[in-house]
Amino acid sequence: MSKKKTFVLRVEPETFKQIERWADDEFRSVNGQLEWIINKALKDAKRLKSKTTPPKPEE
Repeated sequence: MSKKKTFVLRVEPETFKQIERWADDEFRSVNGQLEWIINKALKDAKRLKSKTTPPKPEE
């Protein structure tokens, strides 16, 4: 299991409510939804290395 960094995040109550509704719609926890949102934003901004598998060696 990978280690995860914990931190406090303060958001407006209405923002949290909307994230919670979105998470429910996608069968995720709020934490899982926030991780998904952050990862998507990082990928879209090309700031996250892709998890591609290296090419297979030729035989």
